[in-house]
Amino acid sequence: MSPPQPVREFMLDNGAGMSLTAINRGGIVTSLRVPDRHGRSANVVLGLATPGDYTRPHPHLGTIVGRYANRIARGRFALAGQDVQLTLNDGANTLHGGPQGFGTRWWEITPLPAAADGSVALELRLASEDGDQGFPGRLAVRVQYTLTPRNEWRVDYEARCDRATVVNLSHHDYFNLAGGGSILGHLLTIAASRYCTVDAGLIPLELAGVDGTPFDFRRPRPIGERICEPHPQLLRARGYDHNWVLDEAAGLHFAARLEDPQTGRAMEILTTEPGLQFYSGNFLDGTLAGANGQAIRQGDGLCLETQHFPDSPNRPDFPSTVLHPGQLYASTTVHRFTCA
Repeated sequence: MSPPQPVREFMLDNGAGMSLTAINRGGIVTSLRVPDRHGRSANVVLGLATPGDYTRPHPHLGTIVGRYANRIARGRFALAGQDVQLTLNDGANTLHGGPQGFGTRWWEITPLPAAADGSVALELRLASEDGDQGFPGRLAVRVQYTLTPRNEWRVDYEARCDRATVVNLSHHDYFNLAGGGSILGHLLTIAASRYCTVDAGLIPLELAGVDGTPFDFRRPRPIGERICEPHPQLLRARGYDHNWVLDEAAGLHFAARLEDPQTGRAMEILTTEPGLQFYSGNFLDGTLAGANGQAIRQGDGLCLETQHFPDSPNRPDFPSTVLHPGQLYASTTVHRFTCA
C-alpha cells in the first residue's frame, strides 16, 4: 500500500450547472452539485467539512468500495481449490474490502481531455497487491468519472488480475437531493421484484418477493412511509440495508429513481450490475459533522449502491464475482439528474 500523501482535490464542471469534486483519498466524491427546478445549485451528497477530514475514520462517505463491496460472511470463501481468509472488520464478517479497503487508499487521479460532446472526465488508478486484506492476486483497477452535458454522472470500472480473485466494485455516496434536511420524504423507485433477506450479521439468507412488504418500491414510494414498521427485516437492519435483485440484468438497464418533491430534483440510476444495495443510513449516529457544520444523523442521506450480491463468493446460486487472469472486469453505472 502506498504511504500517506497530501490530499488533492480535482473538480469537473460540465458547463450546464453540474459539478463534481473528488479527492485522491479513496477516490472520494466530496461534492456533487446539481440544479433544482429554479436553477439553484446544491450539493446532493453528504460530505465532511474539509478534505483532510477524510483521512480519519468515517462511514465510507463518497468512497470507491472494493476489492469487494458489501459483506462476505466470516471473511472466508473457497477459490480455485484454496481456502481464503480475509481481514475482518464488521464483527465476524468482512465489509467493503476490509479495514483498509479501496475507500482508504491513495488513488492516482488524472484529468482527461474534454470529449467531442463536451463531456469532462477524471481517470483514477489503483494497484491492489496480492494478499491485500487477504484477497488473492494482484488487481489493477481503473475507474473513470465522467460528467456529460446532459447532467449525467457516469462511473466506469475496469480491473484485471494476475491470479484468480473476486471483485465487486461500487460507489458509496450518501444522496440527499434536497441538499439538506431529511431524505424520508424522498420518493424511491427500485426496479426489483425480489430482495435478499438477511441474518443478524446482515448476510443474505434467501431471495424473497417484495409484494405486500415494505420492500416493494416498484412504484414510487416515500422512503419514510413504512420504514418504522415492525417488519422483522427492518428491525434486524434498523431500517433498509438490503440487496435488491434487479428485474433486468442485461446491458445498461434501469435500476432506480430517487425524487425530491420539494426541489424537483430527480436522479435515475442505470447500471450493468445485477443488484442494488439500498442503505438508509441507519448507522449515521451524529458523531461526525458534515460540510454544513451540522451533525450527520440517520435520515440525512441514503445509499443506492449498484453491485453484485453480498457474500456471492459463498453462494454458487448468485451471479459469480470471480475474475480470472486474462479477463476484464467491466462495470458501468450512470446517475442521470433531471428537474421537474
